[in-house]
Amino acid sequence: MERGDNTKCIHLEEDEGTYKHYGAISFPIYQTSTYEHPAVGQSTGYDYSRLQNPTREHLEKTVATLEKGIDALALSSGMAAISLLMELFQPGDHIIADSDLYGGSIRLFDHVSQKNGIRFTRLYCCRDDIEAAIRPNTKAIYVETPTNPMMNVSDIGAIAEIAKRHSLLLIVDNTFLSPYFQKPLTLGADIVVHSGTKFLGGHNDTLAGFLVTNREDISERLRFLIKTTGAGLAPMDSWLIQRGIKTLGIRMERAQSNAFALARWLKTQSLVADVIYPGLAEHPGHEIMKRQATGFGAMLTFRTVNKEAALAILEKVRLIRYAESLGGVETLMTYPTTQTHADVPKDIRERNGITESTLRVSVGIEDIEDLLAELETVFREVEQEQKGTAE
Repeated sequence: MERGDNTKCIHLEEDEGTYKHYGAISFPIYQTSTYEHPAVGQSTGYDYSRLQNPTREHLEKTVATLEKGIDALALSSGMAAISLLMELFQPGDHIIADSDLYGGSIRLFDHVSQKNGIRFTRLYCCRDDIEAAIRPNTKAIYVETPTNPMMNVSDIGAIAEIAKRHSLLLIVDNTFLSPYFQKPLTLGADIVVHSGTKFLGGHNDTLAGFLVTNREDISERLRFLIKTTGAGLAPMDSWLIQRGIKTLGIRMERAQSNAFALARWLKTQSLVADVIYPGLAEHPGHEIMKRQATGFGAMLTFRTVNKEAALAILEKVRLIRYAESLGGVETLMTYPTTQTHADVPKDIRERNGITESTLRVSVGIEDIEDLLAELETVFREVEQEQKGTAE
């Protein structure tokens, strides 16, 4: 019988019944750059930590198991992972990328990948005709689902069928849902991307990125690239992410429960013009997510009635932190216009729906009563201030 994800977050079956590492329950941090060889032509399996390290390898096996892949590579950040991924392509190659991506991904594609000769077509992969955009030099389709920050949902299985028909790679950024709620490789994706800094690590205390695949040829190529470019995750950071993953399931469940409650509350507020959360039945991607995921996650976006209300909320929250990033145990509120998507041209931001009244929330695991109590106070203060200004 296959074990559940909560068990997989804690145990690697291949390690059970062994007494390696002196029986340590917490996998050790192998803080070493190099390794002794038993003899000429012989190796312990580890030669130099840029190539591999036991702590990083243990983490990679855990993530590969959770994503149902054959290999996972741990890198120094999510952007390091995407940068390495781009090394799979050649000058002149064409990639279809979702229009609504994390701002750092857009920045990399626009200012580095294009400079290196890779061309991009941006589509709303949740609704546009992907097949019509395919060219003879198209090599891949790159999506986030749900997207950052507008929570657009793409049908991974349907896009995978298109990719297979045209011999294209399907790359899915799975950061928002984590492998606990969504497993793109089982739906037809070839490569999964994660910012491990977020839900996998879960504590806002280190940076990491992952590439996961179920194809031997891609694994072999990525392994060559990671040892060549040298962005593998350090031992201490690998240990921190491994520790975070142990509680991934219970964190995701609790944060999702809070997100549902917060989304419902926001819908009742006069300061709020729109609430975007895939768990709400009216979200256009709700039914797709019910088919391809086991949860809706802890990320939500809402628009206030005007820019002034958004800025006032950000200035007044205290328990909820006004900060970039997401996926930690703390609830964070982000202003995409000046933070995560500041480098995205204004016309693209607005076309994607990111306005000066847009706020993104990464819902944490605090007591929901405390989160709602703070927002009740903050919203009433803002309403009073706006009423006084109007008078």
